Amino acid sequence: MDIFDAIKTRRSIRKYLDKPIETEKLQAILEAVRMAPSWANFQCWRLVVVKEKDIKAKISGLSYVESFFAPLGYKSNPSMKALAEAPVVIVLCADPEKSGKLWNQQYYLVDAGIAAGNLMLAARGLGLGSVFVGVFDEDKLKKLLNIPDAIRIVGLFPLGYPAEEPKAGPSRKPVSDFCSFEQWGAK
Repeated sequence: MDIFDAIKTRRSIRKYLDKPIETEKLQAILEAVRMAPSWANFQCWRLVVVKEKDIKAKISGLSYVESFFAPLGYKSNPSMKALAEAPVVIVLCADPEKSGKLWNQQYYLVDAGIAAGNLMLAARGLGLGSVFVGVFDEDKLKKLLNIPDAIRIVGLFPLGYPAEEPKAGPSRKPVSDFCSFEQWGAK
């Protein structure tokens, strides 16, 4: 799939077919993460690829944070089921010490965000789906996956073949609503 088609058609996928992901496709996605740009090319990201059903179920249980979702009217995290049922869950981590910090900005989050974008677009380009899950109990998830204290978990990505072709996405703002030329607010 052309990169612009992947960008235009990528959607958050929460339901997957019961079909394993081919090793070549998973490797291609991991390669897309590897090629992401980063602060001084430090490549601070670290991944944990989870395929074992029991561990995915535990990850799913740690993705619901009631204090976040209850005020929004959710009885559970809408992505919990995706984490338990997807053939693969990629846990995207970052080492803050292997990235930049300048003027109170932590660049490990930027580095991980770029890597996450590559991950999701590569998945779409290969006919797979994913969704970014960013609400979870980090301390318990670190213990479950034996992730060192100094490493931060940035996001969870269930990955698999979509159970249905995603529908057209939500409308997007026109470029003129968010883009200025030369100075803020200039059209």
